[in-house]
Amino acid sequence: MKNPVAYLNSNNGKGILFFGAGEISVFSNGNALDRLDEFRFKYPNRYLFTTLSYDLKNEIEALESNNPDSIQFPDLICWDAEFVVEIENENLTFLQGNPSKEAEKLARDFLKSIQIENPSLPTIKFHPRISKETYLTEVANVQHEIQIGNSYELNFCQEFYSENIPAFDASHLIAAQSKLVKAPFSAFVNMLDFQIYCASPERFIERKGSRLISQPIKGTIKRGADLLEDEKLKNQLKSDPKERAENIMITDLVRNDFSRIAKKNSVNVDELCGIHSFETVHHMISTISCEIDSSKTISEILKATFPMGSMTGAPKISSMQLIEKHESFKRGLYSGSIGYIKPNDDFDFNVVIRTFIVNTKTNTISCSVGGAITMQAKAEQEYDECLVKVKRMLQLFGDDQHI
Repeated sequence: MKNPVAYLNSNNGKGILFFGAGEISVFSNGNALDRLDEFRFKYPNRYLFTTLSYDLKNEIEALESNNPDSIQFPDLICWDAEFVVEIENENLTFLQGNPSKEAEKLARDFLKSIQIENPSLPTIKFHPRISKETYLTEVANVQHEIQIGNSYELNFCQEFYSENIPAFDASHLIAAQSKLVKAPFSAFVNMLDFQIYCASPERFIERKGSRLISQPIKGTIKRGADLLEDEKLKNQLKSDPKERAENIMITDLVRNDFSRIAKKNSVNVDELCGIHSFETVHHMISTISCEIDSSKTISEILKATFPMGSMTGAPKISSMQLIEKHESFKRGLYSGSIGYIKPNDDFDFNVVIRTFIVNTKTNTISCSVGGAITMQAKAEQEYDECLVKVKRMLQLFGDDQHI
């Protein structure tokens, strides 16, 4: 896959595919969000594919990112793709570009290439950036920060990575990941020196006309072995006071973020602590919405809401300072966002979790995972929850060492 391609897959028969030529701009100089507005102004009435790294926080607030960076992903990428195709089962609708037979063949060939019944991947041993003992120590340190009032809830993450990885066929990992986790905000990106394999269940933010929607996830439990156990686990998650407290705190954070740009009295919680089921886990998800003035630019909206509260903590700024202090890696695209902007400036962005990120130039792969830490959190349980989230991802490459 030498040519750039981005495939946003809802795993319900629907998706959107970007491919072909077109300008790709990379921004990492401290004013990337303003440059995003300029790129949109340069290409009006076009579909634009975009990636947003977590470290854009540093140009929104007075923050820094100085931890080790294994992937070196840029702060922001924006692409005016030659072709944009909407997919609904077998039907292809060209939203952008000349719908020639050649272009349609390219789109169908890509979709066919990832329909692999028995995908094959090499064995890759992933290394934790920190040991379990260090993780437990840092959770205790985070809880001390909470105890003295520096945060109420903090999303603490760790990285699993491998260097000098063997070559593998991207289509096989796309197929294997899709079979494993039918996540509604999945994405595959092959662009510049990077490949991204994202199986995210979470929406960061969507704009439809004057309405913004955010759907943070806080609260996770494994699926049961049978229907009876599965229902028991769902009820356990739904009634867990710790999980509900985490979710409600982040819901309040999103409400606060929205209030900075929303029309008066328009911020609303449409669903609080709803339980949603996925292939391997149940998640607790809330939906928050608001109305905004049509004149609000994309950068204005992102400056008010990014990074997403579910991946930072509350209060947001102090939690991000503590993340930098206690984590061991630069997040980069992880806990950032992948999405696209429509010609009318509507947009939809996910949360980059459950994701492999590959630097094809250095042959390095990274897969990070995290969870919310509160005073009620038990460090061993938080570590186990991380493994629930990441273990089947690593198993795709035959890595069973962290199970």
